[in-house]
Amino acid sequence: MTKTSQTDKIRSGQGFIAALDQSGGSTPKALALYGIEEDEYGSEAEMFDLVHAMRSRIAQAPAFNGDKVLGAILFEMTMDRDIAGKPAAQYLWEERGVVPFLKVDKGLADAADGVKLMKPMPDLDALLTRASAAGIFGTKMRSVIDAASPSGIEAVVAQQFEIGKQILAHGLMPIIEPEVTISIADKAEAEALLMRSLLTHLDALAEPQQVMLKLTLPETANFYAPLVNHPRVLRVVALSGGYSREEANARLAQNTGIIASFSRALTEGLSAKQSDAEFNAALAAAIDDIHKASISG
Repeated sequence: MTKTSQTDKIRSGQGFIAALDQSGGSTPKALALYGIEEDEYGSEAEMFDLVHAMRSRIAQAPAFNGDKVLGAILFEMTMDRDIAGKPAAQYLWEERGVVPFLKVDKGLADAADGVKLMKPMPDLDALLTRASAAGIFGTKMRSVIDAASPSGIEAVVAQQFEIGKQILAHGLMPIIEPEVTISIADKAEAEALLMRSLLTHLDALAEPQQVMLKLTLPETANFYAPLVNHPRVLRVVALSGGYSREEANARLAQNTGIIASFSRALTEGLSAKQSDAEFNAALAAAIDDIHKASISG
């Protein structure tokens, strides 16, 4: 029943998915934005303790609940730790009504052919087994598209779907994330190539298999409507991709059926130096803004 309830919440819930999955490479930047500079911790272990404290503070804030936050994407170390005395995924679902996801990729390979594929994941099956046992509902994995390269984009999508099928075999819901870099000159052309490739791979999925898609907000409003309405897609979510929260929300509000899955835009304005009252108020305002944009399309 839990899996059915979580699927229904993600499919039709009026809210968004929080991305709390900064990894080793992006954690120093996330902490700096949170007001903790690199000279304030002396080791990687201390760094991860600090970012877990930040994530725990977010997860326990009064506004961070299933009314507006449908799901949360966790980093592996977060899944392996406790929040308020409970395993993180269990805490999110049982105490907050938030569906837990897990980032499973190991980062990006070197750029080639206008894209960055994902690095190999030789231990993925073992991680997926642990994730399932921990109560994780689904996964997320990210590739990057830096140019309108037909062969590069097809390689990204093919890799994503190949690994997505491996994830489905473990009974987990894959979020496929082929991020298009927002600053490239040929962004619209890249989006057209990406949608064509995604539709081809979605059409090849066997019924009743479904995946989720996490996409950069498009240059043309509702451009991804064929993906939103595809029977093999559970939900389409949007990444903020470097846009400010204000701009990301404005773009999101123009795209019917797409909800947010923001990371930096969610935590914008939060600080370790804030009192609990200040922190909770700032997070509640961010959640309200992102929720409004997610449901207004």
